[in-house]
Formats: sequence, C-alpha cells, structure tokens
Amino acid sequence: MDLWAFLTVLILVFGLFMLLAGIFTAYFGSGKSRMIGVALLVIGLVVGILWAVMALDSVDIIDVDLSDVIWNAFLYILAGVFGALAAIGVFLVAIMKS
Repeated sequence: MDLWAFLTVLILVFGLFMLLAGIFTAYFGSGKSRMIGVALLVIGLVVGILWAVMALDSVDIIDVDLSDVIWNAFLYILAGVFGALAAIGVFLVAIMKS
C-alpha cells in the first residue's frame, strides 16, 4: 500500500469517526456538549467531502482509486476483527478450562 492509499484510509476513517462522534454527542449531549457535537459533525463532513473531491478523476490532485482503497481497508479491518475475536475465544476457552 502506498502513501496515498495510507493517507486515504487515515483521513476517511478520521472523518467517519468524527461524524459518528458528532452525531452521538449532538444527540445525547446537552448545552455546551451538544454544540461540540455539532462542530465534530461538521468537521467530519468537511474532511470526508474534501478528500473525496480531491480524489475525483477530474481534479487529479490525489492519485488513488478510492473505491479500491476503501474496499481493501474494509477487508483488512474485518479480517483483523475476526482474528481478534478468534484469539479472544481461544483465550477464554483456555482460561475457563484451567
């Protein structure tokens, strides 16, 4: 994976989690924390949209196939989660049997 693919995953995941944290904070927060949630939501949207616009074929600032990078990142994260769950399962079985 080259530098642009790494930065794409890093920035898009950052934008996604800022978006999710903003939604969560704006919905469940009150007062000042609700305003912080709205700010996080806006930051997540702006980061995601800017990166997607820069990765468009017509702009040609970032040379990366966005759909391919996102699909590969999804598969790697999914494989990591399955591996971690399998390791936790083996650990729990070993602990409970002893």
